[in-house]
Parts: sequence; structure tokens; C-alpha cells
Amino acid sequence: MEKALKSGADAADVVMSESNDVSIRWRLGNLESIERAETESLGLRVFVGKKGGFQQAIVSSNDLSEKAIAELTERAIAMAKLAPVDPFGGLVEENLLAKEIPELDLLDSFAPSDEKLEEWAAKAEQSALEVKGVTNSDGSDANYSLDRFALVTSNGFAREQDASSFSASVSVIAGKGTNMETDYDYHVTRHAEDLKLPEKIGRTAGERAVKRLKPRKIKTCQAPVIFDPRVAKSLLGSLSGAINGAAIARGTSFLKDKMNQQIFPENVNIIDNPLRLRGINSEAFDSEGVAGKTLSVVENGILKTWLLDLRSANKLGLKTNGRASRSISSPPHPSHSNFYMEGGNVSPAELMSDIKEGVYITDLFGMGINGVTGDYSQGAAGFFIEKGQITYPISEITIAGNLKDMFMKLIPANDLVFYYGTNCPTLRIEGMTIAGS
Repeated sequence: MEKALKSGADAADVVMSESNDVSIRWRLGNLESIERAETESLGLRVFVGKKGGFQQAIVSSNDLSEKAIAELTERAIAMAKLAPVDPFGGLVEENLLAKEIPELDLLDSFAPSDEKLEEWAAKAEQSALEVKGVTNSDGSDANYSLDRFALVTSNGFAREQDASSFSASVSVIAGKGTNMETDYDYHVTRHAEDLKLPEKIGRTAGERAVKRLKPRKIKTCQAPVIFDPRVAKSLLGSLSGAINGAAIARGTSFLKDKMNQQIFPENVNIIDNPLRLRGINSEAFDSEGVAGKTLSVVENGILKTWLLDLRSANKLGLKTNGRASRSISSPPHPSHSNFYMEGGNVSPAELMSDIKEGVYITDLFGMGINGVTGDYSQGAAGFFIEKGQITYPISEITIAGNLKDMFMKLIPANDLVFYYGTNCPTLRIEGMTIAGS
């Protein structure tokens, strides 16, 4: 920072990242690999110019020697002086910077040995293989990481965030010959004690794979669709992209004109909370140093805010709400934190009890979502619903609609569980087009 300011920068910020990762891969009772990575890197962003328009440049390096840092600084200044003037960039105002850092309990003092990670991976796979009908394994993984992120700005911010993560996953195959299906389960947490037992992860993966055996095809129709929580969260991902301040500023979102309008039914509330204790995406401050705060994104079905970093906020004539995310070598961009939809008032069973014929989706694939128009078309697999009950597995279907219509027809169940960074209860959407045989 000192070198940048002395070399001609009018403002600057520095991010530094340090990570230590261990990953164990296990398959069919044998250790396949142990991967260990230790990285330390630094990113410098410099601004040349005064308020009203900056030229900026970003450079990064994993060489932290005195000589390398001096060269890094000189290169950044030279690049910035050749860059076009950006009237919307810069550093956030000092009054928005985080002053008090809340304790979010993101760092576990426990560091598992390689042997412990092997044990987790082995137990997950063994438990899956013990499920009747499971015939093979794609392998299991157990991972541990310790990450540190520091941000220093020339207007007085200097803070560090440390976090640990633990994860386990397994994918297995059920059936034989031309009748084979695969499925998986995984879990990731900040503290080891919160991680699901590897045996449970394996059993769930095995049972899911077996249930998918002998899928049938169904005829093209229009019917209610139930989204299992692990795929329902993808709809929140589509919402997050549509309310991203950068997309709104470009005019490339199907929700660009929907602020303070009803986009969901009245009983739908969607929250973004970076201050959740032990949350997967928790952070006390964002990548520009802005204090984290909880946002009510959708309140009683009404869209209340965009996800904003400084630049997108300036382009829209608004104030940043602390949603900046940044890597070492890129400028900040808007992103969500712990993003979730509150649960509804009915159970998943009640949600589907009156469905004469419909589908229950457990798997989605493809890239059929248009963020500009909201058109939605995804390959899917899952189960057929008859007379309110899940019956036989189905595959090779496509579900289609438009996200604006889908959001307005959405009904949430009461089974919200904070299992991922983005979380959603079971969802029902009426009248979707289901393309089958």
C-alpha cells in the first residue's frame, strides 16, 4: 500500500489470500489420491485520478518478495495510466466501512489428520456400497481447508477473515448392464462437529441411486412440478443472477423493471444473511470492506433490493449494500452470501397431496435458462406423482416455463434446512410444461 501511494496512486486496495487444503480420494476400498495445496497470493488494485473518474488497474502475484512487490506496484501504476477513465469505480466511503467485526464462528481449531480424512471417505463409500442394489462406486472424497483473506484500503480499512471448511461426498452406481443409475450426496460445514456422519452421507447416496432404477418415460403434458430442496435452490440461483446489480445496470435481467413489485406470492420471503453463525457463505465484511448486514430481498412476495457492490450501485444511483465479492486478480462484483427462502406452512406431503398427476424433480441438467427473458428449459429426472404419492422413477424429460410465471405460481413447503450456501425448502410450481416421449 505504501509503495503504491508513493509511486503515484491516488488510492489503492490490497487483498491477500492464504489457503491450506487437503483432499482425500477413495474408491472401492482403496486410497486413490491425497492432494495437498498451500497457496499464498496478493492482489493490488490502484486508482489514478480524482473523484469523478478514476483510471484503475489490478495486478496479482504469488511471489511476495520485496523485489516482486516493487515490480508489481510499478506495473500496476503504469497499467492504470493507460486505462480508460471509469466514472463509477473507486473505494467505498469511509462511513460504510466495517468498524466492529462480529464473531461469526467460522474457524474450527480442529485440523483432521490425513488418516482421519481417509476414515471419513472410507466410511462414506462403505456405507453406500452396503445398500442393497448398489453395484459400483464413482468414489468418495473428504476435504479440509483453512482459508485466510485480508483486505487493506488506502482510506483506512485493514481487516482479516479466517475460516475453515470440512466436506465429505460420495457417488455410487446401482444396477447392472443397461439398467444402471447413479446418484450422490455431500455435505460441507465450517466446523467438523456439524458435518453429517459419513455413514449417513453414504447411505443417502446409495438409497437415492437404487430408487432411480428402472425409470420410465412419460408423455408430454402440463402438470404441477415439485422441486426437491437440492434442486429447488437452483431457482434461487436464477433469482440471484436476475437481481445482480451488474446485470440490472446493463439492462440484461428479466427483473430489471420489477423493483417494489410483486414477483412471488404474498407468503414468500427471501433473505440474504452474511452474518449467519457458522454459515457457509458468511462474512463480517465484503470484498470492499463494507460491513455485512442482513437483506430482506423479497418481502411478502415483493422485490425489495438489488445485490450491489460499489460500482453497480454508482451506475444505478444507489448505495452499495455490501455484496461485493472479489478474487485476487479481478475487480469486485456483486454476489449473494447465505441466500435462502423461508419455509411455508405445509409439509412436503401436504404440498403434493392433491396432485392427481405430476412430477417430483431430484436432478436437473443443461444450460437452458435465459437471464434476459426469463425463459426456462431444463433437462430433468425424478419421480412420477399419482394421487398425491411419489410412485415410479422417470427420466429423459424436460421441464419448461418462464421464471416470471414460475415465481408467481411457487408454493414453499415447511422443510427448510440450512444445508448449503443457498437453501430452499421443497417447492411446488403449477402448470409447467413437461416434455416427455
